[in-house]
Amino acid sequence: MAHIGRFLIVVGVIIAVLTFYPVFYQEIRFQILQHSKNSTPLESKLNGTYPYPTPVNRQFSIVIPKINANSAVIANVDPINSGEYQRALTQGVAHAKGTVLPGERGNSFLFSHSSVDFFLASRYNSVFYLLSKLVPGDLVYIFRSERKLTYQVSGSKVVSPSDISYLSPITNDSSSQLTLMTCWPPGTDMKRFVVFSELIEESEYK
Repeated sequence: MAHIGRFLIVVGVIIAVLTFYPVFYQEIRFQILQHSKNSTPLESKLNGTYPYPTPVNRQFSIVIPKINANSAVIANVDPINSGEYQRALTQGVAHAKGTVLPGERGNSFLFSHSSVDFFLASRYNSVFYLLSKLVPGDLVYIFRSERKLTYQVSGSKVVSPSDISYLSPITNDSSSQLTLMTCWPPGTDMKRFVVFSELIEESEYK
């Protein structure tokens, strides 16, 4: 029995390591990136010209320089249909069906990472693992149809999985809002972490 107990403990530790390895990996990458940014010349910091990765495509993708996120976005994914959105998450970040596309007036909702065990964590992308690092003023870039849309983070909050109020259209028809969501804490599906941002600039991407 003692051998069985030790075996089960070892198995439990291995599963925990495999489950949270992506989280640790992303955290280490973030710390390295922050160190690199701290070494950036002051004039670049003042001008906000931190380099960001080239988007994976120009038709529909997202780039968040602060957390080194760079992913394709899959349009019109049903956020209620688990099979559909899990398949979409193997290809990139999912855009919720029923919300506007980025750049249009209203609320555009993107979500990523809904895995809760080591198998799924390795299968589905972890682009938004570090979403909680974003604070008001940080920038999010959406590339769609050869256009670059610049969004500025305005706030964030932790909500219950049943709270879908952030999927609702915004009342101000003149504004364009981008809402990002991931599971919280990372590697679990206990809560949801939601980030809100507003469109501040749109330009042609060359």
